[in-house]
Amino acid sequence: MPTGANNKKKHTYIWVSAIILIFGIFAVYEITKRVKGGTIVENDRMSGTSKNVEVGFVVNQGEKRSVPEFSFLNQDSVMVTNKDYLGKVYVVEFFFTTCPTICPIMTKNLVELQDTFQDDEAFGVASFTINPRYDTPSVLSAYADKYGITDKDWHLMTGDQEKIYALAQEGFYIFANEDQAAPGGFEHSGMFALVDKNGYIRSRKDEFGNPLIYYRGTITEEQGENSDGETQQITILKEDIKKLLAE
Repeated sequence: MPTGANNKKKHTYIWVSAIILIFGIFAVYEITKRVKGGTIVENDRMSGTSKNVEVGFVVNQGEKRSVPEFSFLNQDSVMVTNKDYLGKVYVVEFFFTTCPTICPIMTKNLVELQDTFQDDEAFGVASFTINPRYDTPSVLSAYADKYGITDKDWHLMTGDQEKIYALAQEGFYIFANEDQAAPGGFEHSGMFALVDKNGYIRSRKDEFGNPLIYYRGTITEEQGENSDGETQQITILKEDIKKLLAE
């Protein structure tokens, strides 16, 4: 090959290498600048999460949705009302102790939240059984012992079934129904609702700007996603609880 061709090829390699080097330096600079400035969000590390998103109010017909009044016995046979949760950020679920499918996973996820926020007295959980005929306070107490429920502000509540179902379906718009054909005899949603210190239902928005309203409670962080490709939302729920606790 002629010398001129060799020199031209050599110069081409030099320019390509220089361009790669410049872009590499710029990329490192940008990453370093974002880390120092605290602008790296969770999306940079884990798909589907972001620590900088807003936890807005859930609105219905122009009004911020709040938790309706309720009054039920807990696992210690103590009457608990919605007013007992004022000043606390809490997660709401509807479950039953003999559930053979999703409830054990939901409880595991709530225990994970309990352990994460064990040092914060402003955090709590409200669990309402949809099978109150069986789930008496003593049954709920045994369930709490079985799963390591220790938070004094985690109340497992039982009472009139019609009132509990009305709370689920009309208060939170969370499905619950007695169905003998369903596993365990009851059908219900595996979603969690998040409530702020003033009793308002809160939620972050999805990638389309719509509020999630609920958080998926049937997939653990360890599992990541289920067979339908749905991802776990316990990580973002933790993030949003922290934000509401800081308000």
